[in-house]
Amino acid sequence: MLQKRTPVLLVLLTLFAAFVIPFFSSGWLALNRAQTSLAAADYGAAAESFSRAALFFPWRGDLWERAGVAAAKAQDYSRSVAYFRRAVNLSEEGWIWLGASQLSLGDAEGAVSTLRRGLQVYDSAAMYRLLAAAHREQKDWKEERAALENQLRLDPSDAYASYRLGLLLTVFAPERALTYLTFAASLDPQFDPAVQTLRSALNLSAAQPSASQQMATLGRALGLVKEWDLAGLAFEKAIALDEENAEAWAWLGEAKQQVGQDGTAELDKAVSLDPASVVARGLRALYWSRQGKYPLTLAEYALAAKYEPENPAWQVGMGSAYAANGDLVSALSAYQRAVELAPNEAAYWSLLAVFCADYGIYLEEIGLPAANKAMDLSPDDPASLDALGWVYLSSGRYASAEQVLSDAAARFPDSLPISIHLAMTYLAQGSRPAAFETLTRVKSLDPRGDYGETAARLLERYFP
Repeated sequence: MLQKRTPVLLVLLTLFAAFVIPFFSSGWLALNRAQTSLAAADYGAAAESFSRAALFFPWRGDLWERAGVAAAKAQDYSRSVAYFRRAVNLSEEGWIWLGASQLSLGDAEGAVSTLRRGLQVYDSAAMYRLLAAAHREQKDWKEERAALENQLRLDPSDAYASYRLGLLLTVFAPERALTYLTFAASLDPQFDPAVQTLRSALNLSAAQPSASQQMATLGRALGLVKEWDLAGLAFEKAIALDEENAEAWAWLGEAKQQVGQDGTAELDKAVSLDPASVVARGLRALYWSRQGKYPLTLAEYALAAKYEPENPAWQVGMGSAYAANGDLVSALSAYQRAVELAPNEAAYWSLLAVFCADYGIYLEEIGLPAANKAMDLSPDDPASLDALGWVYLSSGRYASAEQVLSDAAARFPDSLPISIHLAMTYLAQGSRPAAFETLTRVKSLDPRGDYGETAARLLERYFP
């Protein structure tokens, strides 16, 4: 009997050796390649090898998860999500990377669903952090607040989470906001300037006579710290509390423009409620200026100046509108009127100097004296230093311009106007490498802003 079975066993062993062993060898080889690629931080190759290994070892559900994690680290988010769909019993890391991949693909709804399922298994600060980000993409502020509160319950040392929760509470529960804002600034000093702005607004708001005005005050502060979505929410709440609050309507129009919406209806509503509101007139002037309709801009600033004749800001607005409309004589007169109204404020002297430098007019008679006056009043103000350097450059005093602007750039490296004018000075002197380096830096710091665009144009023109 044993002799009869021997040929069958030999056949089976031969088949095993011929097919099964190479099959598993290929799987182990793919797994080893995955580990080697992972150690070399070649995440794309690691993902591919893990997914190949998973085909050879179908009972190893963790391999699909490892493939998903590696693909996510390689920023191949579509492939990452596809791999995760085949995984079973995800670990905490797997839920995190799946949610992060969906969020990176713009699928905030999918990320919310994923993270909520993961949170049923793991009470994870990292998942709550991603959940807050997903709700922020959806503009679901109440759910974002809840996610941040849970994140901070598990990890109270996250400065950004504390700051963000403080921002939300500024709108939803102002009496609690300062606690989180102050704590965020204590953890990370980069939040301190914004926190100081919001602290002042919270204190000022408490002194306002009505709840609507209180909320409008907080909305303006949120705008100052570039949180325009939340600012718009605050202005909407202010209007809900008092539909006759013209300034809240005007600021809501501005907030909508800042987030890419129109805002015209809100600005018109503000003017209809209070035609003499200088806030509404000033914000409408900004709106028309952005549209390039400078006669309408000028008309709004002129009305603001009529209703508030002692405010130099309206004269500066008129000067800018006159200049944009080609009337430099009237523009100069408006800037000069501004310094007459505020002779001890360096900012207006700087603006007068910059106007002369921008248009190359009256540099010796008006521009340079105005820049020196600004320096006398505020010698450590970057705007004063920039104005003086720009006047020097416009008047052909290249060595003096470089000295002033290079010193200013060293003291205020984040001042983009100073950097632009310094780069222009380098170009005027033929210092191309220094100009290229400076312009490249400005472009990287402000890729979508006016100064970044100016840097890009100069780079294209001088370094094609």
